[in-house]
Amino acid sequence: MTKYQLFATTPKAMEDILAEELKQLGAENVHPKLAGVTFQGDLEMAYRTCLWSRTANRILLPLSSFQVTSKEDLYEAVKKINWFEHFKPDETFAVSFSAKNSVAINNSHFGSLVVKDAIVDQMRAKFHKRPNVDLNRPTIKINVYLNAEDAQLSLDLSGESLHKRGYREANVQAPIKENLAAAMLLRSGWPKIAKKGGSLIDPMCGSGTLLLEAAMIAADYAPGLLRKYYGFVGWKQHDVACWQKILSEAEQRKNAGLEQMPVIAGFDQSRRTVATAIKHVENAGFQNKIHVEKRDINDAEPASSWQPGLLICNPPYGERLGDEEQITQLYRQFGDTLKAKFIGWKASIIISNPEMGFRLGIRSQKPITLYNGALECKLLRLTIEEKSFFVPKARSQQERIEQISQSNSSHTNENQSAEMFANRLKKNLKKMNKWAKQQNISCYRIYDADLPEYAVAVDFYQGEKLWVNVQEYEAPKTIAPHKANERLAGVLAEIPRVLKIDNSQVFLKIRRKQKNTNQYEKHDNKANFHVIEENNCKFLVNFEDYLDTGLFLDHRPIRQKIQQQAKGKHFLNLFAYTATASIHAALGGAISTTTVDMSNTYLDWAQKNFDLNNLAGNNKIIRADCSTWLEQEAKKTNKTQYDLIFLDPPTFSNSKRMEDAFDIQQDHVALIKNALALLTPAGTLYFSTNFRKFKLDEQAFSAYVVENITALTIPEDFARTPKIHYCWKFLKQ
Repeated sequence: MTKYQLFATTPKAMEDILAEELKQLGAENVHPKLAGVTFQGDLEMAYRTCLWSRTANRILLPLSSFQVTSKEDLYEAVKKINWFEHFKPDETFAVSFSAKNSVAINNSHFGSLVVKDAIVDQMRAKFHKRPNVDLNRPTIKINVYLNAEDAQLSLDLSGESLHKRGYREANVQAPIKENLAAAMLLRSGWPKIAKKGGSLIDPMCGSGTLLLEAAMIAADYAPGLLRKYYGFVGWKQHDVACWQKILSEAEQRKNAGLEQMPVIAGFDQSRRTVATAIKHVENAGFQNKIHVEKRDINDAEPASSWQPGLLICNPPYGERLGDEEQITQLYRQFGDTLKAKFIGWKASIIISNPEMGFRLGIRSQKPITLYNGALECKLLRLTIEEKSFFVPKARSQQERIEQISQSNSSHTNENQSAEMFANRLKKNLKKMNKWAKQQNISCYRIYDADLPEYAVAVDFYQGEKLWVNVQEYEAPKTIAPHKANERLAGVLAEIPRVLKIDNSQVFLKIRRKQKNTNQYEKHDNKANFHVIEENNCKFLVNFEDYLDTGLFLDHRPIRQKIQQQAKGKHFLNLFAYTATASIHAALGGAISTTTVDMSNTYLDWAQKNFDLNNLAGNNKIIRADCSTWLEQEAKKTNKTQYDLIFLDPPTFSNSKRMEDAFDIQQDHVALIKNALALLTPAGTLYFSTNFRKFKLDEQAFSAYVVENITALTIPEDFARTPKIHYCWKFLKQ
């Protein structure tokens, strides 16, 4: 058969894994490139790669390479290809176009239109018919990549991304794609463990992606066997007999492999998630082969009959500081569970924040970099044995600040360079202070990593005196840890000097591991509360005892909007935190406010905020899991209804007081719909989230008027970081 030069695409950092996979499949001249691998093989090899690659996204068959200095160059080069060799004029096609460093064409949509026009014009001239575009399942799919002036045009033999195995329900989004899950398993040595009969457990299995990918590997189950569509099936040069032979062989291998499956089990705290995972297991044909049950992370443990093997999972991570507090506790509990119940096992955990790995208290091998979409992650590989255990120590915030300052005492040059930060702070002060006075704002962000070398956020809180809250970001990888410490010390030295305030008025939140330590934030219990004002509302803030201060500064505009709209209305505040939005509504003239949160700490704080503002009246505070409370209220026949609702859930919550774990991406549809059930016909619901990768399921709310008002709710002082939160307005039609 004819040998082809082929290209397989894959997520960044997975090129070597894919290259090894291709070699094992029999590919020749395999060479990893950026986000892909070139290789040679006949048509059977191309088919086999589409069916069997666990880590590729697409398999491309190049048809032509050419130079593009204008749109005319692109049009003529595409038109030179005899498209009738590939599909008929009454069939369909689709074009995927991407460009990098191109002067001629830098708009992918425009580039795809030029390619489409060239193909349509050629077919119409020859046959007086024109093919139509089908973006979903075309007869053939064409891929064009333009780098500077060099273009390559290929057939996309995969048709759609190969990570889509065919077992996932269409309306279920997963935290990780299937090929990333497969890469995690391959890097963790799962194939060898499975062959030896070792078990696999995912104690936070979610919708079951890692379980299913592990089962497919263990059962010698081709990952593409369930797919109903490939890009080559409608191609005129498709070899049906060859493809059927490969499919038949894969079916035989799967049937044999299913008879020799090791133990594979998944646990999750959420009933809904467990139900979804079980459905996916059934879709893939692994009934009675994969065990899934509802179980808290603290209760995760292998049965005595299960052979030690691999524990693997993709734990959640926090976006806001308050979320990080919960995630920190989750990782500590997880580490305790591993130490107590999984001695002799291997473990692999993918994390986005390397500091979290230290909270497990187990030393790992050198982390492996992988990418979950655009997010850089680390795959930690652990051997659960006592010699790898350690106990992270913790110290007070003031001790950490003193250590950083002392460690910097001998670094005069770095202190001198901190003048850059001081100058920028002065510049920002001049601009932001004027704006704050005009807007009558007393608490705002003055600096937000404006200089990459000084990666901190600096917030002002003006009350009876000025307090400054400093949050340190993760330093760039190009900055050595000792340099980051020196620069942070410079920041802590310059802020009091520039602002002419005492050091005791500056507070620091450290969010990364310190040099040569395993020390983490310890929350104090000083109960030093201070009073600040916002739009005639008074609030208590605390800079020492908690990760958050009690006031989310980025929500200032939405709180003001609520105050302006609350007059004569019944207001509901869900995941209310310290009830700041409820205070705004009450002072704005709301008939009633209902504040719901699960935390006694925050609700006590909320009551103090009501008392501080002399608000007695019809202001109800309810301690409850908001998700459960909403679900129960929505089911009531004579349900209480509200004219104005504010819904600002955390990214993730795993509190013991909750029946199920909460994940904003997975649970937002049910959450919002239950809230909408409590909304009056003419009411307004505001939904906000600070999960930066959040995607609203717009189809689920087609019966409502939904408006993305994020841009209107990002305040001037957060304009540098517009992804600090997202916000939508919901109305009933």
